[in-house]
Amino acid sequence: MRTRVKICGITRIEDGLAAVRAGADAIGLVFYPPSPRAVTPKIAAEIVARLPPFVTTTGLFVDHSREEIETVLEQVPLDLLQFHGHETPEQCEGHGRPWIKALRMHDGIDLHREREHYPNAAGLLLDAYRKGVPGGTGEAFDWRRIPADLAGEIILAGGLNGENIEQAIETVRPYAVDVSGGVEASKGIKSPQKIESFMRGVQRADER
Repeated sequence: MRTRVKICGITRIEDGLAAVRAGADAIGLVFYPPSPRAVTPKIAAEIVARLPPFVTTTGLFVDHSREEIETVLEQVPLDLLQFHGHETPEQCEGHGRPWIKALRMHDGIDLHREREHYPNAAGLLLDAYRKGVPGGTGEAFDWRRIPADLAGEIILAGGLNGENIEQAIETVRPYAVDVSGGVEASKGIKSPQKIESFMRGVQRADER
């Protein structure tokens, strides 16, 4: 099965269009103000309005209140929600959208238990752990820690780029991969060349 790809941290219309042209299935919009890749609902709505059909627009939230999330949803037609904080299953649900839960791969994490804890998540996104940082560290973790029986519903993130994406997919065989910093020219600004290189690596891994 083909590995799906999300390009996250899109801050400009031209970067969103470059991701789609290269073959990305989804783009990610960050609504977490401390992030250098954060966007306002107004900018996010402008980006989404320019995207062609069949591209999944994903909103990233970190311990936002229900009211804050609903305010974004009133302005931005998001398809999927991504929760990167300490949200309970109840806090992730009830927004009228499918959602995924991001988990940081700290020592001792039990992914089977986490999957049972978030039974209604459309998938689990796995990212590297760094204390105090909810994601976007640019660091990879040991992909061999992912149980093979869960790989088909995992979105692999953390330190991925055009140089290591083939090995990552061959090791894990995840449902999807998620990249942000690994395809940037600078923080929040994507490189079309790096996006294309990343997508070529995904295709090569899928062909093996």
